[in-house]
Amino acid sequence: MAIKTSDTLPDATLVKLGAEGPEAVELSTLLNGRKVVIFAVPGAYTPTCDSAHVPSFIRTKDSFVEKGVHEIICISVNDPFVMGAWGASTGATEAGITMLGDPEAAFTKAIGMEFSAPPAGLITRSKRYAMLVENGVVSLLHEEAAPGQCDVSAGEALLEAM
Repeated sequence: MAIKTSDTLPDATLVKLGAEGPEAVELSTLLNGRKVVIFAVPGAYTPTCDSAHVPSFIRTKDSFVEKGVHEIICISVNDPFVMGAWGASTGATEAGITMLGDPEAAFTKAIGMEFSAPPAGLITRSKRYAMLVENGVVSLLHEEAAPGQCDVSAGEALLEAM
């Protein structure tokens, strides 16, 4: 069953590319006592993710901070090396967006947001969504109707809903 507003996110171990290589990140440590935006994409370097979704959060990052958001996290079913390179190439890392991989889709499956699109080569990926999470509880959730759309899950749409 898919996650919904007022649900508590399950804990998950995600990965990021650190200075010495892959590092495990416990999602609960990023959420505990904090206001966090999480947005997920079907895949790093895919057209809509690269040209629309990530840039929308780079553009709106300062406005989220003004509204009390402590961190913006991008999650994709990709490995930490891809997420690190993608964060660098888009400017997301430099902008202060945390790029986390969910390589086995464990978190994505746990919240019911997985999908597959074999013709595009996307097997067990994340649906496109954005959520506001306060102390681990989902307070806003915007899920796109189709993976190629970036309307309700864009940074501007989530920011406006706050």
